[in-house]
Amino acid sequence: MATLAQLCNFLNFGLVFVYIRRLLPWESELVFRMASRGKSETGKLKQNMEEQLDRLMQQLQDLEECREELDDEEYEETKKETLEQLSEFNESLKKVMSGNMTLVDELGGMQLAIQAAISQAFKTPEVIRLFAKKQPGQLRTRLAEMDRDVMVGKLPRDQYTQQKVEILTALRKLGEKLTAEDEAFLAANASTTLSQFEKVTANLGSEDKILALASSGVEKTQA
Repeated sequence: MATLAQLCNFLNFGLVFVYIRRLLPWESELVFRMASRGKSETGKLKQNMEEQLDRLMQQLQDLEECREELDDEEYEETKKETLEQLSEFNESLKKVMSGNMTLVDELGGMQLAIQAAISQAFKTPEVIRLFAKKQPGQLRTRLAEMDRDVMVGKLPRDQYTQQKVEILTALRKLGEKLTAEDEAFLAANASTTLSQFEKVTANLGSEDKILALASSGVEKTQA
């Protein structure tokens, strides 16, 4: 008869459905309950992390909207404090993800988005938020709205360029295919910081690489 430790090991390695055929009925029910509980807890953890990220992104967005009401020192100090909070959140996220490939799959996009914010490669809170939540459809919708706004003069060209570069980079990181025109736009307009972010995160996929990237961002911010 399988021990509870053995059942846990099989769950962790995703072999439960192969192994389950060898179990007695009561053991099968236990395994399914454990798997269901693990999925539920992962969902709750992901929701909690998303809520924390939303709060921090709202702080950044509020700061940008109040930019004209603050002097340079107040603005920079408040922004620095928010980025420090993001670094602390990044560190917590790294610890939560460590050794758990399910969470790496679920929260890896959030990890990259936070790193983009900390490094200042991305500066638009809403783009960072959609990147973190893996929402390519909403990113494309925002881009379409920006295309219209810049054509009628509602969006300054420099803001349009910055945000479009961020959106296209996020889409590419999320595995979306870009047109040749979009690739050319990225190549022509990407900042040095964004290019470095692209270079460092190229071909990321393993847990170790994602966590190493997170660590480097925290150290850079705290320096």
